[in-house]
Amino acid sequence: MSETTTSAKPFEPVPDDPAPARHLRGNLGVPAIVFMVVAAAAPLGVIGGVVPLGIAAGNGAGFPATFIVATIVLLLFSVGFTAMTPHVPEAGAFFSYVRTSLGFPVGIGIAFVAVVSYLAIEAGVYGLLGPAGAGVVELLGGPSVPWWVFAAFAFIATTYLGYRNIELSSRVLGVLLTAEIAIVVVLDLVIVGRGGEHGLSTGIVSPSAVLSGSVGIGLLFAIISYVGFEATAIFRDEAREPERTIPRATYVSLVLIGVFYALTSWALISGWGDAAALRQATDAGSTFLGDTASRYIGTVGADIITVLYFTSLFACVLSFHNVVSRYIFALAQRDVLPAVLSRPHGKHGSPHTASLWISGAVAGAVILAVVFGLDPAAQFYTWFAGATTVGIVILLIVTSVAVLVFFGRDRRGYSQWRVRIAPALGLIGLLGALVLILANLDDLVGGSSVLAWAIVALLVAAFAAGLAVGVRTGRRAEPIVQEPI
Repeated sequence: MSETTTSAKPFEPVPDDPAPARHLRGNLGVPAIVFMVVAAAAPLGVIGGVVPLGIAAGNGAGFPATFIVATIVLLLFSVGFTAMTPHVPEAGAFFSYVRTSLGFPVGIGIAFVAVVSYLAIEAGVYGLLGPAGAGVVELLGGPSVPWWVFAAFAFIATTYLGYRNIELSSRVLGVLLTAEIAIVVVLDLVIVGRGGEHGLSTGIVSPSAVLSGSVGIGLLFAIISYVGFEATAIFRDEAREPERTIPRATYVSLVLIGVFYALTSWALISGWGDAAALRQATDAGSTFLGDTASRYIGTVGADIITVLYFTSLFACVLSFHNVVSRYIFALAQRDVLPAVLSRPHGKHGSPHTASLWISGAVAGAVILAVVFGLDPAAQFYTWFAGATTVGIVILLIVTSVAVLVFFGRDRRGYSQWRVRIAPALGLIGLLGALVLILANLDDLVGGSSVLAWAIVALLVAAFAAGLAVGVRTGRRAEPIVQEPI
């Protein structure tokens, strides 16, 4: 494409960089970024926790099909999202995309929503990780230990790895993710190889099964399971050839997550039979995965899954920690937060100061949960996960709008499908998901409508605060000359 000047655009990336040294360093390829993104989705945690909920409260044997629907919606979103990647020459993920298209103040507002959302899920997952660690100790014959002890050990490890170079984190996540996926794939293969309990389930392709029960709730739980996939763009500065690496990592992550969730949930249902799976998920959802593993791969296999469930949650925490640290770093790059937060470590090239700030905030949240005696899973995790679910879907919606606005007058050589039709279809799907989430948010956070509205108010306040900061500190964007693509 020839060089063009986009002076007609009201908003473009700011041409000047605050300081040459305020960039992260790394050499991440597609596999490394995929490992971090898929780890953030916590596949074993989803299979053991969200899938039983989706079967029980959603559409039963048809639930695996909702993962296919969710994957299609998010792939449609990603078509436009990745088309815009070459035109956003800075890290910051949603913040940078929205800022480029809709202006600096709106971008900062969205960045504040992103920080609250990712910070909430990082802190909240400690509420699952702690009890999971205690369960591993008891499995090995050890004493009963308070959940916060394991949360503290995981916190120390996360803080250390967050301080170091991103490639160290990617190697750790690669090992943990490979192990958890491997054991579940083994379970899937054994169930399918034996033909299930009463033959393989046909619910995944049966319209009557897919539309049974509460398909809306099923789709809601499916959408929740993908939180974190969109973080590929936050690693732009540390990616090898970001214009190619980021789109490829986004598509690979989505397809891998979607196929894994759909096939595994289908296999688990087949392992019991359609009706029995619904009963088991309803009556013993918390042990659904373990009970299935015991039936098909024995006690040892179930014990391995118990251990890997703990490591899966640690991988999830580490992934979200890396993401939110880089959001803080990106905001500091634009002088919205103190400049010291945008100074990378001299040796590791990591956002070490931003990482420590995030660790401090997470530590405060966990300490408050312990002091007030909150149930780590039913209250601490559930409340924080509810905030994240709403926040992330809002981020996806606003980013979809940003893509449509950015390519609204000039398709920049892309097809109508890539920059207009696909993003618009993705936006429609995401708006539908948001309606479902808001309609059922009180159920997600323990049945409290007051808490549900408080979560919405928190996110609105975060956006308003960011918008105000953006208006006060932002610079008017200037037209720039696009580089040849």
